[in-house]
Amino acid sequence: MSQHGQSFMRGTLVLSVAAFINRILGFISGMYIARVLGAEGIGILMMAHPLVPLVITITELGLPVAISKLVAEAHARGERIKVRRILHVSIAVTGFLSVALTTISLLGSEWIASILLSDQRAYYAMLAITPIAPIVAVSAVLKGYFRGMQQMKTIAASDVLEHTVQIACVLALVHLLLPYGVAYAAAGAMAASVVSEAISLLFLVTSYKLYGESKMPGETWASHLKQGRSTLGELLQIGLPTTGHGVIHSLYSTFQPLLITTSLALAGIGTALATKQFGMLAGYTFPLLFMPSFITQSLSTALIPAIGEAAANKNSLLIHERMNQAMILGLLIGAPATIILYEWATPLMTLIYKAPDAGLLLKILAPMFFLHYFEAPLHAILIGLGRAKATLWNYIIATVFKVVAIFVFGSQFGIIGVAFGIGIGIVIQTLLNFSSISSSIGFYLHIRPYLKVGICTMLMVIGGHWTYIYLVSLDKPQVSCVIISIVCSLLLYFISLLLTGTLNWKRTRHRFSIPW
Repeated sequence: MSQHGQSFMRGTLVLSVAAFINRILGFISGMYIARVLGAEGIGILMMAHPLVPLVITITELGLPVAISKLVAEAHARGERIKVRRILHVSIAVTGFLSVALTTISLLGSEWIASILLSDQRAYYAMLAITPIAPIVAVSAVLKGYFRGMQQMKTIAASDVLEHTVQIACVLALVHLLLPYGVAYAAAGAMAASVVSEAISLLFLVTSYKLYGESKMPGETWASHLKQGRSTLGELLQIGLPTTGHGVIHSLYSTFQPLLITTSLALAGIGTALATKQFGMLAGYTFPLLFMPSFITQSLSTALIPAIGEAAANKNSLLIHERMNQAMILGLLIGAPATIILYEWATPLMTLIYKAPDAGLLLKILAPMFFLHYFEAPLHAILIGLGRAKATLWNYIIATVFKVVAIFVFGSQFGIIGVAFGIGIGIVIQTLLNFSSISSSIGFYLHIRPYLKVGICTMLMVIGGHWTYIYLVSLDKPQVSCVIISIVCSLLLYFISLLLTGTLNWKRTRHRFSIPW
């Protein structure tokens, strides 16, 4: 394997391990918050949060992706001054924008709350999370630098530190503020995120001081900014297309709680119940659905420069090989995750959140969410191929369909209709990205791994289902029935993959393929 291949796979592995640890830590924190605050408190949290991603997206201007690309190129050419100039210009732009927008958000908080928050109890939580924007913006710039320098361990360590501190702060602040009411406890949970992000930023700054590019003689902030116009142009040329996607996503996320609660109100559901149902969907169902996707997300982070490098060298074989690896990895992760979330939906919701009613929502979304495990790699492939505009338009089209579906189905069928609307949006976006890649360079799927994974998944379903039924017939505790049956099904799946040779990656490129 080439040095670039080793770097690509090593970076993916490091980010995947860190993401797994973070998912576990985040899941523990989320489970504690859900149990303490309940569905109503989770609904308040979810309503207060979406404004911040919009502010962060606008302030970042897509620069983290651009920074990683330009820093890698400058470092390869030995242009140390340019590396530092990229960093200085990026920090100056994001720092100014984030502070300005955060100040505006704080000054206009009451007006914003009156428009966006259907439940005014979320106002304090919104105030508590708003100061996080400048911290996250500067952190994103530093992470872009470390990605460009291929120092994935620094990013992984900062993420793990952030989640560890967040858990400690959540436990302390929620416990301290809960006696004053659920609204203040939710604000405490939001404040914990601000503290943890600040600690993570401090770690990144310290790491840069120790391992980053050293200051050159005569170098000043003023000199970088004076000569930084061309550098800013390079950054924006790459970053602005990505920003459009992020802005649309943030706008949708900001108005999603209002859209869902409004559609539920049209279905005859009161504000308190609508908040509770939204909390079950956003606070209980989504964390379980997104938890297995950390590997594909980590892969996507490393996939963008890998595809871009292969495309620049016009190496079509390498592009399709990496595409195939990404898709198979998505299948290997998505298939068992979908089976577990569908087959054990109600038992999992009962065991983790003590909310069996949320099991139906998980059962509805799990099959459609299967395509989400392919969406992140497909998105990364398109960006690596230089088709960021295609990802933007695909997202816009899918979001329009999703908004209409949520409103129509939600107003007719309540929270179940909302779940179907969200699932429809996921399916449409994945299919559109797949179509864009196929029309651009063609898409070649190696059939044998998909058939083998299908067989292994069927064995997993049968084995896990009968194990669960057998344990229940023995009157075993619910927690034992769920854990043992899931573990047995995963062991059967993994053993089947080994016996069928599906995990033999060395033979991937020689397998029979069909063009799409």
